[in-house]
Amino acid sequence: MDPLEPLRAICLALPEVEERLSHGEPAWFVRGRRTFVMYADHHHDDRVACWCAAPPGAQGEMVAAEPDRFFRPPYVGHRGWLGVYLDVPVDWAEVRAVVREAYRTVAPKSLVARLEG
Repeated sequence: MDPLEPLRAICLALPEVEERLSHGEPAWFVRGRRTFVMYADHHHDDRVACWCAAPPGAQGEMVAAEPDRFFRPPYVGHRGWLGVYLDVPVDWAEVRAVVREAYRTVAPKSLVARLEG
């Protein structure tokens, strides 16, 4: 299965999200401004993954716990973003949770409140 389609559905289900290309790959933006997820189809290596904004400390914890599923992505990893491999057996419920947390990390409080309500 192409992981782009389920990832796209998860991202676009969130309030006021739009998709457009960034650096030649699909990316998702809150209100057209703030990127919260980027797709990486062999973008920097031979892997398929997504790169997600993450709250402080999440990247280190998740990479340490499961390095065959999570990684520090290039370019944005120094800002705490989390890489999620999509070319392994994927737990889509977990990806949904990671994407929602990425959204919460960058979205305005008013939109985050819509997720909670």
